[in-house]
Amino acid sequence: MRKIFILLGPPGSGKGTQAERIREKYGIPTISTGDILRKNIAEGTELGKRVKACTDKGELVPDELVVGLAADRLNADDTKNGCFLDGFPRTVAQADALERVLNEKDERIAGVIYITAPREVLIRRISGRIVCETCGKTYQLNGRFAPQVAGVCDLCDGKIVRRNDDAEATAQNRVDVYNAQTMPLADYYRKRGLLTELDGEESVEDTFAAIEALIGA
Repeated sequence: MRKIFILLGPPGSGKGTQAERIREKYGIPTISTGDILRKNIAEGTELGKRVKACTDKGELVPDELVVGLAADRLNADDTKNGCFLDGFPRTVAQADALERVLNEKDERIAGVIYITAPREVLIRRISGRIVCETCGKTYQLNGRFAPQVAGVCDLCDGKIVRRNDDAEATAQNRVDVYNAQTMPLADYYRKRGLLTELDGEESVEDTFAAIEALIGA
């Protein structure tokens, strides 16, 4: 039976960096509903327009849209050996819906990794975040994760920009919305004995080592 893990963490926690490492080492997909939604925004689809109205305000996308996208993605061939759900579910209602989807396939969640960090750290990281508009790789304006050449992606030479939802005022709202609506998921999965909580202020290497230990268990 394939193993399905969930990777949770507020924006700015380092969750995306760990998702990249998981993909590289294990060759299983990390399914980000955020990436799927942003692709629709970039393509100007009807779904994208609905999503953009929410994200520009720092609000969460309605559950029915996100659950439908995730359920469809779990049917893809590349998930047959397992996958990580990156940032989904975000609410208890989404978690219940995911459980129903998996029950229909006689499947269960193998584990939930929850990466946390203090609010002020999250806001500082988000407001300093820039992203390649071509391949989606994320950088920081300064420090260890800055691009080698300012404004140019290390991977594809694409243009690096700041997303509208990474502006400081919106970043504060994103963290507050996450705390109000998503943090209850920690209790939801803790009660099921599935939750492993990691400190997002630890080094990238130490955090990944803890994830490796969980996957290998």
